[in-house]
Amino acid sequence: MNIAALIITADPAVADALLRLAAAADAHAEVASGPDEARTAWAWPALVLVGEDAAADITAAGLPRRGGVVLVAGAASAEAYRTAVQIGAQDVAVLPDHEQWLIDAFAAASEPDGGRATTICVAGSRGGVGASVLADALGVTAAGSGLRTLLVDADPLGGGVDLMLGLEGHEGARWPDLAERHGRLNAATLRDTLPCTGDLSVLSWRRGESAPIAGAAVQSLFDAAARGFDLVIADVPRFPGDIGRAALRASDVTFLLVPAEVRATVAADGLAAALRRETGDLRLIVQGPSPGGLTPGAVTQALGLPVAGVFERDRRLPAAVEEGALARACRRGPLADFCSRLLADLSLQPYAHREEAA
Repeated sequence: MNIAALIITADPAVADALLRLAAAADAHAEVASGPDEARTAWAWPALVLVGEDAAADITAAGLPRRGGVVLVAGAASAEAYRTAVQIGAQDVAVLPDHEQWLIDAFAAASEPDGGRATTICVAGSRGGVGASVLADALGVTAAGSGLRTLLVDADPLGGGVDLMLGLEGHEGARWPDLAERHGRLNAATLRDTLPCTGDLSVLSWRRGESAPIAGAAVQSLFDAAARGFDLVIADVPRFPGDIGRAALRASDVTFLLVPAEVRATVAADGLAAALRRETGDLRLIVQGPSPGGLTPGAVTQALGLPVAGVFERDRRLPAAVEEGALARACRRGPLADFCSRLLADLSLQPYAHREEAA
């Protein structure tokens, strides 16, 4: 039975209120007026909401104990908690005080527990090094291998990662559309509303002046992304801001891209110290060739970071970026090969396989 929540109540006002909250969470819920109607569906949904008016009948019906049961009450009284114990409920929700909590519960119930995505951040030691290109290339490569991938532009002044992929004209939500979002964001809704190409979705910015994004909206976004994708890639600027810091704190690994140049290596030393305060796993990527003969080994020794890999700059990419054709350019070449190796080292698992394993 494909329903996220079962509502058991004979009170039309309670039923209508809960159905409204389920709709706000994009969750499919059905109503049963009592235990006889509820019996066949009792074991299926992730969430069961029992109105106070139906609690005595549920207790008398002797339905088997199960998780995910919530008593919906008019007040958080001692009697309500005693009733919750009698029906085997794990929580008590009060209407209308706990509406946001109930929306979050509906949203959680509508999503399969298939594990969480791997989140990675990409930062560059200096401007123009190609961190955004690397982030885009990783996204294109991951999506091409069957991973549901979200590319997050954490730099409101960076020009837009969607532009490099030719997605700037695609319909879909941008950061300003999520600016005031509060509470749990449904992962399926997020996937459906973002611009995408194949398995690659992109969250970027609108052209013009950037709008401030509430901290709660940023947290909601990264939480939904972790639930709804296989891989989340954040392009983080050298001065991260609130979104960049949230991405770094959510990341499983952060890659610092450093060209084999003396000044860039010196700059990377200070940036690495700042990044370590926000992320637990910081790894170095060295980009060649060096204009002055500085070797990747010398860069590695100077910075003392674990090395994720080394690759040579692809001369085709600047023109591809200008034309919005980076996705096509990333299908082959040294950067494409490097991204494939880097993703292989992360041992990522597609969502469908994680869902089956769960």
